[in-house]
Amino acid sequence: MKIVVCIKQVPNTSEVKINPDGTLKRDGVPSIMNPDDKAGLEFAIRLKENYGAHITVITMGPLQAKKVLAEAIAMGADTGVLLTDRAFAGADTLATSKALATAIRQFDYDLIITGRQAIDGDTAQVGPQIAEHLHLPQVSYVTSVEKLEEGFKVTRQFEDAYQVLKVPSPALITVLANAVEARYMRVRGIVDVTSNMDLGTIVTLTAADVEADLSELGLKGSPTKVAATRNKEYSANHDVRDGLDSLEAAKLIVAKLQERHVL
Repeated sequence: MKIVVCIKQVPNTSEVKINPDGTLKRDGVPSIMNPDDKAGLEFAIRLKENYGAHITVITMGPLQAKKVLAEAIAMGADTGVLLTDRAFAGADTLATSKALATAIRQFDYDLIITGRQAIDGDTAQVGPQIAEHLHLPQVSYVTSVEKLEEGFKVTRQFEDAYQVLKVPSPALITVLANAVEARYMRVRGIVDVTSNMDLGTIVTLTAADVEADLSELGLKGSPTKVAATRNKEYSANHDVRDGLDSLEAAKLIVAKLQERHVL
């Protein structure tokens, strides 16, 4: 089984700032692997452990994005692919998905895994768009995946229910960060990727390498224009009850969970 996992290096901050040209301001901001993507990588590693697989992780970004590829390999992935080129700069979700899909066509795969969305955009568009470009069946909001003789069995989360589906291979799924706890990097993995980063473990590809259409890349291929941004605001919507004994509190909790179809 061959699995491709799309990951992204994102700013480790809740306050996103925008450059005058509408692109994200990343200078001076520490970066991390996008949490939803890390959960997707964990799914891939567990499939590898249970059924055997080769995992290729791919990201699009500047050269510093090699760090998240190295982290992914130290966790258990086999190969990293960095898609980097000035032609990709300023890409919105459409241009990003086209670039990634073009690169993924260079590889054999049975399953593509992406995170649901990136914390620096919250659009949840890139994964489904990749599936459309590659003409693949797709399942979003996945919380579990199992390998079948033909295809995969996946569980999809809704607000108040779950859906169990069988999907043929090859397919694409998007994963929720809270669906699984991602492992930490292995010490041996850190040593291996550090010593072999320039020996083929991480491959760098440009727009020319994947024969991408330059008119569909970067700002030129991005129809989205950022007018303004704002941070999320959360309002408390709590049902506060005072003076309940333990039995009454337990009954109330069960009733609320039943309302949400959790029980």
